[in-house]
Amino acid sequence: MGLFKGSFTLLVGMGCGVYIAQNYNVPNVKKLFNTYVFLAKHIEETYRKPKKDDD
Repeated sequence: MGLFKGSFTLLVGMGCGVYIAQNYNVPNVKKLFNTYVFLAKHIEETYRKPKKDDD
């Protein structure tokens, strides 16, 4: 019975996800993630301490 219960939950979740994606304005998560990674890299490079020359 565990297989059927798990499959049913998966199918209901997929169905709800498809319905929500088609009928509501859901943001593109991959695009948001890439934007935040770019911002984090930019901030890190801007405020990084300068390297010391030990030579």
